[in-house]
Amino acid sequence: MKCFDREPDIGETPWYIAGLAFECQACGHCCAGPQEGYVWATDDEVIAMAGHLGMSEKDFRRQYVRKVGRRQSLVEDRKSHDCIFLKDGKCSIYEVRPTQCRTWPFWSSNIAEPDDWARAGMRCVGVNRGKLYTPEEIRARAYATCE
Repeated sequence: MKCFDREPDIGETPWYIAGLAFECQACGHCCAGPQEGYVWATDDEVIAMAGHLGMSEKDFRRQYVRKVGRRQSLVEDRKSHDCIFLKDGKCSIYEVRPTQCRTWPFWSSNIAEPDDWARAGMRCVGVNRGKLYTPEEIRARAYATCE
């Protein structure tokens, strides 16, 4: 996931100063293919997911994690490219899903410019619905996924 090309200046007013609305509609589209993607997970997140499923960390890694350079990603269904944990349109590990999933759609790539937010809204029916998030809440989520 791409983070900001440059960190916004502390006094800089973001284009979303009035906030952005989002409410998950539980459609599962953000977890589904058809393109291959990555669901980045930290070691702590892997341990939490393994525990949630009643598996050892070693077995969980063998079955559900792939190495991508120095990082690790959850595997996908080989045919559909859906997240392996998307079952019947719902996340089967929702309570322990990775930060990347928890922070959707407030990724830096989706909030850099108004057009980016509009594109996210074309893929996600929850964009511009529901709770209004403050600029501070939005930035906190966007930076949570940056390394």
